[in-house]
Order: sequence, then C-alpha cells, then structure tokens
Amino acid sequence: MCGIVGIISRKPVADRLVDALKRLEYRGYDSAGVATLENGRLTRRRAEGKLSNLATLVGEQQLDGTIGIGHTRWATHGVPSVANAHPHATKRLALVHNGIIENYRELKAELETEGAVFESQTDTEIVAHLVTRELERGLPPKEAVQVVLARLEGAFSLAFLFDGEEELLIGARRGSPLAVGEGEGEMFLGSDGIALSPFTDTVRYLEEGDLAVLEHGRITIFDQHGAEVTRAVKRAGGKAFYVDKGNHRHFMQKEIYEQPEVLSHTLGAFVDMTTGRTRLPKDQAIDFSKVRRIALSACGTGFYAALVGRYYFERYARIPCDLDVASEFRYRESPLADVDLALFVSQSGETADTLASLRYAKGEGLATAAIVNVEESTIAREADHVFPTLAGPEIGVASTKAFTCQLMALAALAIKAGVDRGVILPEREIEFTRILAEAPRLANEAIRLEGAIEALSRKMATKKHALFLGRGFSYPLALEGALKLKEISYIHAEGYAAGELKHGPIALIDETMPVVVIAPHDRSFEKTASNVQEVAARGGEIVLFTDAKGAASGIVDGAELIVLPDMPEILTPIVYAIPLQLLAYHTAIQMGTDVDQPRNLAKSVTVE
Repeated sequence: MCGIVGIISRKPVADRLVDALKRLEYRGYDSAGVATLENGRLTRRRAEGKLSNLATLVGEQQLDGTIGIGHTRWATHGVPSVANAHPHATKRLALVHNGIIENYRELKAELETEGAVFESQTDTEIVAHLVTRELERGLPPKEAVQVVLARLEGAFSLAFLFDGEEELLIGARRGSPLAVGEGEGEMFLGSDGIALSPFTDTVRYLEEGDLAVLEHGRITIFDQHGAEVTRAVKRAGGKAFYVDKGNHRHFMQKEIYEQPEVLSHTLGAFVDMTTGRTRLPKDQAIDFSKVRRIALSACGTGFYAALVGRYYFERYARIPCDLDVASEFRYRESPLADVDLALFVSQSGETADTLASLRYAKGEGLATAAIVNVEESTIAREADHVFPTLAGPEIGVASTKAFTCQLMALAALAIKAGVDRGVILPEREIEFTRILAEAPRLANEAIRLEGAIEALSRKMATKKHALFLGRGFSYPLALEGALKLKEISYIHAEGYAAGELKHGPIALIDETMPVVVIAPHDRSFEKTASNVQEVAARGGEIVLFTDAKGAASGIVDGAELIVLPDMPEILTPIVYAIPLQLLAYHTAIQMGTDVDQPRNLAKSVTVE
C-alpha cells in the first residue's frame, strides 16, 4: 500500500514529510519522494529504495518550503525508479497517487495527440497532465481537479500541490482512503491517521467521492456531487493512531474497506501495468512450463483461497493441482513424484500446520513457494519462492483483505503460468491483466452495497443455522462465506457445492433455514438456478448474490437479492467475497459479538 502525506505550515515541512512517511513504511514501498514550493516554485526530491535514501537526499539538498506533499510508492505501472517515483509534476502542479487509473491508456493516447510528453511509465502522470490542461484553459485548481476526476476510472486517492499556490492543497478519494487533519496553524492530509499522528489528534476521514480543499486555517470538503459537506471529527492521542480504526466501528470493517487499495498494490507485484505483462515479484524465478503438477496446502481461509487457486491454475494454465488442508498434508504421505511445486498460502506466515507441511515438502525434495502477507515470517524465510500479498497489517481475527489479496496473487500467478506454458497467448495475457486491473473499482462498487447487506443482516441474526451454496469459482466462496458467519456471529453455517444439495443438505431445508446462494451469471448459473428452485420448493429462505442478468432471470420469486456489477468470471471470487464479508460483519454486530476478537480464535495459529 502506497502512502500519502501533505502539510500546509508556516515553517519548513520537508523533514516532517519524510518523518510522516516513515510511519507508513509498514505499507510496503520501493521508492519515495517529496515536493514543496520554494519561493512559490515547485521543487521535488525523489529516491529509489529505502526512505533513508530520500532522507539523505533531502538533508543534502535542503528544502525550505512551508507547504508540501510526500509519497511512498509500490510499483504498479513501471519499474521502481526515480523517474517513476512520486510526486509526478508538470510546470503547473505536483501530485501523489494511490490506486490504479484503469483508463489511463486511453487518456494518455488523447494527451499524446495534443503533444504531451511523458517522463514516466506510470498511470499517475496522466492525471498531472489532464489537470494541467484544465488549468491552462483557465479553470481554478479545484474546478480543474473536479473536471478531471469525472473522467477517471478506477479506485484511487490523490493529493495535489500547485505552483504558485503556497496556501493550497487538494485531496480526493474514490476507493482508497484519505484523511485530513488540523493543527496549530497547520493543515494536513494523509493516507490514514498513522501518518498524521505526530502532528494532530483532530482528523476527518474523507468519504467515498469526497474532495478536500486545504488552506491555512480552513478545510472545505465537497462530496461527489460537488456539494459542501461536513465530515465528523475523530479525536485520539497520537499513539492511538498506531491501531487506528479511522471512521470505522471495527478493524474488520476498516479492513474490508481497504480492499480496493490493497488489491491494486498486490496486482502491481505481479503485473507490469505499463506493458500489460505478468511477472514474478523481485528475485523470484519459476518456469511454469516445467511444472507438471502443483501441490497446494493451507489452513482456514487460506485453504479456501488455495481452492480458488486450484480452479485458476487448472482452468487458465492447464496445470493439475492437488489440494490438502495443511494439517492433513504431511500425514497423508501422498506420493509426490510428479509434483514439481508445492505452494503454501498463509496470512501470517507462521501457521504451524502450514509451516510443518512446507518443511515436509522440502524434505521430499520439492521446490516450495509461499503466498504470505508477512514477508519476514518463518514460512517466507524458509520457502524457495515468496509471493507477497501486500495487504498491510490485518488486525481483525477474521481474514478479509488478506483473503482477497491471496486470490489476486493466485489469479496473476495462474495467468503467468498459462503464458509460460503457451496456453495463454500474448494478446490474451494483456486482456487478462486489464481485467484484473478492474478489481479495485469493482471491489469499491461491492462495498457500496453495505446498506442493503446491513438490512439483510437483521434477518440473518434471528437464525440459528445457515447454508451457503455455490458452483465453480463460487463453491470456495460458499465455504468461505459460511466460515466468516460462524467465526464472528457464532451462527452455525455450512458451505456446500450446489450440486451436492440433493446428497444430504436438502434434508435441512425448511421455512426457518436461510440459504445463501452465490450465483453470478456464469457458465454454472443455470445449474445453480435449478438448485435454487429446489430450495424454494421446500420453503427455504433464499438470499441470492448475483449480477443484473442473474437477477433479471427471475429464478425464484421472493428471494432476497444482492445485485453486484457485471464482471468477467476470473474476478468473481475476489469481488463476491466482499459482500459475504459484510454480511458476516453486520450479522455479528446484530448479535452483539466481539467482531474483531471472536471467542476461542487467534489471528495466527502457531501450534498444531
């Protein structure tokens, strides 16, 4: 996750910008930079690598500006380099950006026909040129930004610094978080409260579509329709921001809302969005053309991510996969002679059963790889190859953003494997990577369904049991949705492949049994629709997660509908996971349980 910080002050800000960025190092980054106004003129300092490199540069080439912005970058578009580091600038402005601009290629082509020259490979730089064009046409800064925001597709947050404007910063968010704060004669903006904690305990979190204008002594916030609005002030001591929930009630809710941003950064580790080509993270090298079979293993939510991964690898790369719960893998004594890669999935990288399984695989002479969220973990250190999920710290015990980032990593790896094996041709690879780049925006649209899901949760909270059904990619989601519900609400829930309904679970159906069906209008939809009719015929209460085409099919009257946006099949596990998380979350709130720390559970299971 990239980091953003901005300061308006009466004293130099460069050193404090760098210090604030250090508090965002936990998000991961590969370069950093700051921009200030020196005598009204834009000046930048950027460095590849660690923040210490930027700090040294700022120390050697002193900046005295009293207004500025800073950024830590994790590469999505373009390699880590000084040229690709933020802030990006034109003669009129500098800006920093988190997220992905999905339609940047079209916008860049438009600008190039007008003579624009680009210095970087990033999607961010096109925003700088677009706003500059509006400024040259005579629009004031705020209006220029608003015009450009209306043309951008994707999930992102942005902060702007304007040449000659020594008392003006503008921030905007759509999908990625952004906060603004007030101090003694100073104004601040940042990715979260952690960045602002040294400076102020008065923070406002921008809501979806907000634009904030920061001036000396005043912060003015406009909603997505351009109306001036007030956002609630959150107050806390500086140290409290280290575990800050922002404007969310629980860490779990905050982490659900972070998914558009963290998905974009996970994608950036596996795809060069400039070329549309897949890649392996730095220093990793696997030739999937030589992989005959993959053994996948994990625990809990990670196991369900691995189950989706099996679908991905087998469908898109045509590599057969074995899948085991980690606690069974090493004791099953499966013959591994034709397995060329053992792949393990773990949020913490410390899960005892998963670690033991990795060591068993290594003992059998297999190449090992790990998809982990903590790159310094034991599993990451002991695996031959490490694939990071870049979800950032996940405080809530029930995994949310780590799960969807695991799915993103698995999807990108499967596409890379398909390319290596010649199953996916170059043109199709570019099509797939463009599809994956839509995930942050679609995740954001899924989050917007929270109101309808909260209303649904009031009914769910009155139940004692629930069934979750799905086919194909939706089967692992049925398992994960059931797990989430029982983890934090303590309602007994089971997930099944929809085709298994008649083989036992249908005996449970009556008018008191809610049946949650995950059914995007994909190749399995008609089969799932038949199962839904079977449930309806027995009086079951049906909750249907589908898309517009699925909803319009009218497969059953009286079903509770949660309608998600249309999307390619490869994205459905990632995006449909989010409303299932929200259903569990709000049901748990209705039940009055401890959402972030449910009874009997631990975040990292370090014993067998």
